[in-house]
Amino acid sequence: MKNLNNDGIIDQYKNADNLNIRIALHKKYSVNKQGFGNWVFSHYQIGEGMSVLELGCGNGQMWLGKDEVIRRCSGLILSDLSEGMLKSAQEKLRDQSGIEYRKIDIQDIPFADNEFDVVIANMMLYHVPDLSHGLKEVKRVLKDDGTFYCATYGENGMMEYIEGLFDDFSIGNNRNYSFTLQNGEEKLSRYFPNVTKLLYEDALEVSDVGDMVAYICSLPGFSDLKDLPQETLRSVLEKNMRDGVLRVPKDYGMFVVREVNGTRI
Repeated sequence: MKNLNNDGIIDQYKNADNLNIRIALHKKYSVNKQGFGNWVFSHYQIGEGMSVLELGCGNGQMWLGKDEVIRRCSGLILSDLSEGMLKSAQEKLRDQSGIEYRKIDIQDIPFADNEFDVVIANMMLYHVPDLSHGLKEVKRVLKDDGTFYCATYGENGMMEYIEGLFDDFSIGNNRNYSFTLQNGEEKLSRYFPNVTKLLYEDALEVSDVGDMVAYICSLPGFSDLKDLPQETLRSVLEKNMRDGVLRVPKDYGMFVVREVNGTRI
């Protein structure tokens, strides 16, 4: 089984700093003010007494203020492969009881079969070296009538737009398309009988390109782009502003995956 740090992901997410830069950009400039995290959470169906496991919880931001949902869980485990992320999540949710924090690799989930009513893995499946094995592990620990929620990005969003702006600089394509909105349904359907794709409508309207430069520099990919001087990054971004705004498309969504006694519903 491949190690999750083969592409430097553990180093990228050793703490929440880079993630916080990206979250701040979306919060500041997103057209859809609901927020992607709130939209994803609004689709969770977590009933009284359900057991919940989140894989790749990051800084735990999505659970902030969700006290009522947390209280109705018989057990809530927030997990990540990064101890730094787990520390950030514990600090952010320090006033909330009823949460267990664990270091877990989706490729080797340390729980029994049919353990959880809900499993969550948002914005992380594209990082899993052996995705097939990871999905088999999710299927194994998910109850027969359980639900798996997994958010991801598409192939026509921010990264593609940004790279297109720098075509004259021969920027290499470092994008990770191992699990996207375009191919995720087919990959999930190999293991789960019922997969629904939901799309989130949004874009960024950026008025300070310095924030976009910081965003680019925080990304795990884009090594060629990050090698350019920041003055060059700013100049290209500014040339593409219209009426003082750089409009950046987004392509985000989620899959709601249900397993009902091995049959389609």
